[in-house]
Formats: sequence, C-alpha cells, structure tokens
Amino acid sequence: MCTRVGLYGGTFDPVHNGHISTAHSFLNSYLIDELWILLTPYPPHKVKSRKTSYTDRLNMLRLAFNSSNIQIVTIENELPMPSYTYQTVEYLARKNSKIEFYYCLGGDSLTNFHTWKYPDKILKYVDLLIAERTGSKYSNVDELILSKSTFVDHTPINVSSTQIKSLLSKDESITHLVPPDVEKYIQNHQLYSII
Repeated sequence: MCTRVGLYGGTFDPVHNGHISTAHSFLNSYLIDELWILLTPYPPHKVKSRKTSYTDRLNMLRLAFNSSNIQIVTIENELPMPSYTYQTVEYLARKNSKIEFYYCLGGDSLTNFHTWKYPDKILKYVDLLIAERTGSKYSNVDELILSKSTFVDHTPINVSSTQIKSLLSKDESITHLVPPDVEKYIQNHQLYSII
C-alpha cells in the first residue's frame, strides 16, 4: 500500500498560525499519512518583492512544525531556478514511485490555479487537496481541475504574512499570530523591522 503524502508549498515569509492551522486540517482529514512542507526559494510570481533569507524562513518553519508526520523539505532550493510547482511534483513523483502525492492548497489558490505554469502537468502527477469551509462553491474553476480536487473541511484563521510584516514595521505585537518560538526568532534576528 502506498504512503499518501501531501505537499504544502509556499514562501512562509513568515510562517504563521494560519499556515499551521491549514497544515493540521490536511492531516486531520486522514486523506494523507504525512505532510511535506515545501519552502519555495524564489517564487516566479514574487521575484521583485523583498524576501527574508531562505535560511531564516527555513529556521522559522522548523520552529513552527514539530511533528512526526510533518517534514520540512528543501528540494525546491536544489532544483533549477526559477522554482515551478510542475517541476517539483514531477521530480518527487519520479523519485518516489511508492508514494501517492497530493498537492495541498487553500481555497483562494484554487481559483487561480489555472494561471500557474503548466497546471495540466501538475495534475498529471498529483491530485489536489483544498482546505476550505464546507459548502464553498467554485463554479468558475475549470471542470478538469475540480475533478482532480478533494475538499478538506477547514475554518481559516484571519492572518497573513503581509499583515505580520506591517505590524512589525510599526513595532506592534504579533503574539497571537505566530508560534512563540517564531516570534522569538523574529525578535532575535530583527526581521521585518522595515518593510
């Protein structure tokens, strides 16, 4: 029997409680056995934005996720740049023939999935797991994409990395938005003090 692994990618700049809640919703669905967090080094659609170093973001992820069924995976930093999801899933699927992979997304990402680089190639190797409230509708999403999507019940937490950076730039508290160890890391390394 194949191990079922969810792939949850992002810049995580910084990782926050919304990411953690989403990750646990995927695992609590029992549709996957493990969740691999894929840290994106330089996402093609955010090339011009100011980024925290890969090492800092990786360290924060390791502080945020401490569970036997969650792995932090750095493969996207080892593959050719720029980093595209279709390349990552193809590489992982070819290297791990005994693993059944799923790509994990929030509901907001599903609506623009068709704009990703070669979405059909992604769906050749993985089905999608979508974290979303029960009853959400996606009538504008392509039928092929929907046919490859399974919805996981999830109640989103209203927090974003942009919001955290904005608060920190004004020297305001982020205590309830990120894990304590992540907040301490941000303070100790003086991250996000200027946007």
